Amino acid sequence: MNDTLKVVSLEGGKLRFLDQTRLPLETEYVETASYQEVISAIERLRIRGAPLIGIAAAYGVVLAALDFKLLGLDAFKAKMLTVCNEFAASRPTAVNLFWALDRMREIVKHGKNVDETVERLRGEAIELHEDDKQRCLAIGGYGEELVPEDAVILTHCNAGALATGGQGTALSVIFEAHRTGKLKMVYADETRPLLQGARLTMWELMQQDVPSMLITDSMAAATIASKGVNFIVTGADRIAANGDTANKIGTYGVAIAAKHHGVPFYIAAPLSTIDLKLASGSEIPIEQRRTDEVVNFGESRTAPHGAEAYNPAFDVTPADLISGIITEKGVAYPPFSESIGLLFT
Repeated sequence: MNDTLKVVSLEGGKLRFLDQTRLPLETEYVETASYQEVISAIERLRIRGAPLIGIAAAYGVVLAALDFKLLGLDAFKAKMLTVCNEFAASRPTAVNLFWALDRMREIVKHGKNVDETVERLRGEAIELHEDDKQRCLAIGGYGEELVPEDAVILTHCNAGALATGGQGTALSVIFEAHRTGKLKMVYADETRPLLQGARLTMWELMQQDVPSMLITDSMAAATIASKGVNFIVTGADRIAANGDTANKIGTYGVAIAAKHHGVPFYIAAPLSTIDLKLASGSEIPIEQRRTDEVVNFGESRTAPHGAEAYNPAFDVTPADLISGIITEKGVAYPPFSESIGLLFT
């Protein structure tokens, strides 16, 4: 991992973040003391990736606490709980966001005075960030053990340093396989409509000199069939108790192709991505995004004016298509309704 890459950081009373909508052509950082701007950045995917959204939201809560620290304790608590709700409304699918906000809410609720609460919120956000960094390393280690020699890996969307507090989830597995000499080639889906694979995953792989090729989403099945793909790994935004997994739209199709061709399909995600409150993937809320993301390609119009578009940001891959779920506590295997629970003991 490139340790010099700081995607988000709290510096004094400001959050500094890498604007991911500018990549790969520009590396532009934004500094803000406004928690509202952090919410907007999450909504507009300037900050994205399930674990990173949670971290950024925690830092955004700290910015709000600094804004409202002159209020009396009761007014401060009321305002901060409202702020947490505003962050929770920014993206509905990634459960890491709600997990992080729950931790911040507990600090607010039990605060004895404002100054102490502000500092505890700051400490909690920093701890969340460092904790995710260590989780990423552990996920990479467990995942690397599963990767075969001369691995030809396919991945979808972006689950690297740009999506987490460390070197990533799915990309952590890939980076560790590259480090140990197992990796032959990575095929990265471009990930329409917002091209996270093309813009972000390829950028990260090339930064680390990982042998890689970009393919369009429609090439994934043919690539699995013809290019010797023998391992597939993606990240996740929410995993239900039975193992059903929500990830970037297009993941489901990759999993179906993997099953047909007998290629193992793994999910790599921290335990914070698992939502034990949801029995199955049918209960996962799926974010619906704007029509213009589909009818345009970048700034160019590609569909007739007036055309409507269906644009779910995520799909749900059924558990029976998943070979295993790689976490910081080890790998869960089917039946997931049993193995996932054991990870939390």
